[in-house]
Amino acid sequence: MPPPGRCGSARLHVVRGVEFFRAILVPGIGLAPATEGKAQLASEATGVSGLAGRYATALFDLADQQKELDAVAADLRRLAGMIAESADLQRLIRSPVLSREALGAAMKALTERAEFTAMTGNFIGLVARNRRLFALPGMITGYLQLLAERRGEIRAEVTAAQEMSPEQVRAIDDQLKRAVGSKVAVEIRVDPAIIGGLVVKVGSRMVDFSLRSKLQRLQLAMRGN
Repeated sequence: MPPPGRCGSARLHVVRGVEFFRAILVPGIGLAPATEGKAQLASEATGVSGLAGRYATALFDLADQQKELDAVAADLRRLAGMIAESADLQRLIRSPVLSREALGAAMKALTERAEFTAMTGNFIGLVARNRRLFALPGMITGYLQLLAERRGEIRAEVTAAQEMSPEQVRAIDDQLKRAVGSKVAVEIRVDPAIIGGLVVKVGSRMVDFSLRSKLQRLQLAMRGN
């Protein structure tokens, strides 16, 4: 494997996907200290770091090798929507008491019902067996960020209180492209908790136009009086 300086890419492919998958995802095989350090470098080179970043990088490398980047991304977007919309699923992935077997069985049923690709299903199954489902939303975010960076895009997350029409999505997409001045990969999420309006996050910047935020500011102002 060539040293990182010869990669010719913004990403440091220090540890290739298949080997890295085995190192961090297969039960009973831990990361040796040296390997863990290299994995950290690979993920931090893209701004995707930590536990979720390492898993996301492993999945991205493997999907890249198998030419399934878009298929896996589509699965992960759907999964993110399921998590956002289901309180039961949120409790499941955060549960500290369910066994590995129970978590694995539950997630296998979900991925099969959703007809995810084999790669996505295997990845989620391994995450479940390793009791890392609590970090799954971060893994999804990390993977999509890596995909956006590969394509020279800026990733934007738009959270709405309810499903938006295709026309509304296109309007938001056009507005963001004009505001940012470059290619934007827009991810739409639904969170009824914001009540109304939108929360827009572009890179590390966030603008909160939600009704919940406005009500909170109003409450603070009233307390100040």
